[in-house]
Amino acid sequence: MGKALIIGCGGVASVAIHKCCQNSAVFEEICIASRTKSKCDALRDKLSGTTATKITTAQVDADDVNQLIALINEVKPDLVLNLALPYQDLTIMDACLATGVHYVDTANYECENTDDPAWRAVYEKRCAEKGFTAYFDYSWQWAYEEKYKEAGLTALLGTGFDPGVTSVFAAYALKHYFDEIHTIDILDCNGGDHGYPFATNFNPEINLREVSANGSYWENGHWVETEPMAIKREYDFPQVGKKDMYLLHHEEIESLAKNIPGVKRIRFFMTFGQSYLTHMKCLENVGMLSTTPISFQGQEIVPIQFLKALLPDPATLGPRTVGKTNIGCIFTGLKDGKEKTLYIYNVCDHQECYKEVGSQAISYTTGVPAMIGAMLVMNGQWRRPGVFNTEDFDPDPYMEALNQWGLPWVVCEDPELVD
Repeated sequence: MGKALIIGCGGVASVAIHKCCQNSAVFEEICIASRTKSKCDALRDKLSGTTATKITTAQVDADDVNQLIALINEVKPDLVLNLALPYQDLTIMDACLATGVHYVDTANYECENTDDPAWRAVYEKRCAEKGFTAYFDYSWQWAYEEKYKEAGLTALLGTGFDPGVTSVFAAYALKHYFDEIHTIDILDCNGGDHGYPFATNFNPEINLREVSANGSYWENGHWVETEPMAIKREYDFPQVGKKDMYLLHHEEIESLAKNIPGVKRIRFFMTFGQSYLTHMKCLENVGMLSTTPISFQGQEIVPIQFLKALLPDPATLGPRTVGKTNIGCIFTGLKDGKEKTLYIYNVCDHQECYKEVGSQAISYTTGVPAMIGAMLVMNGQWRRPGVFNTEDFDPDPYMEALNQWGLPWVVCEDPELVD
């Protein structure tokens, strides 16, 4: 049916590429491009002979718009699936506009250098206007709406699990179960154990910045911001058990607040063990989570990037991670004038994921939806001019694809609520 250019070759990209190769009727050709071409070549060689999908590889610096444009013009894909770092979203969106190609990603834009004065001025204005201080938000990418509309191109943002699947769960609940949704609690539980004293399940730089930042939630038309990890709840997750979870800021809150009419409160919770939190607080206290460059022995280093080099690569955690994840949404609202509650969730087993694609479940739960979103843009089911989040489209084909491609979901109509 078509050709995809996939930028990135980390843990999530590896899963998405495996899934594209399983889905060769849609992904007839893929080109894997990364700063390190040898990683792309190794994955191509691993998949060679197991799929009808034709795989090529390329080297590209995704920070360089001109390099991206040259590569897209050479490959001539139907769409670009951006699985690089969130820092590179805007350069890749610019390159897609310049070459007339659809764009898909899994995470919204973040600025790498948060001390940059030009970025800081825009950021501080947004903080004052919107009331939250997270370094990431959708405003930078939503600003491309008119450009993509005029070009007749689709940009699909955030087709990971959260954001991505969780937003589709919300659209599905509204379409099939509710007349009005009043509250949404997004719960992200990783019940897995990798055996290390401290490691992150996805890119350490992005993960640690997210977790150490202020929390926030949407309530009655505005943001409420909290101190980092200040709100804690315990929840008994199906197939995982009781876990402590903490309220974080998360990007799908922003898009769901815009796109789910009448919603009164949206919160996001993620589980963490005490050991993780103790390690993280210690690292933060000594300055290792800083994004500000320092001079060390005659060269400039960014502390959090140095820490990333010391920590285990999330892509290597698969063989040693055991246990399950449970990610989903609890909804309250009205149906036919009566109060209703609903919990839609997926449970994923780390070892089952590793057996299938050589990855732990965190990468799997992001990589599979990345393929699904790209597939729906590729086959035209989710294609119209503009910039969209996953809840903007008909949820039914996405939900069907989750069942088909390895992330089956459960609907519970009498869930335990989060206070």
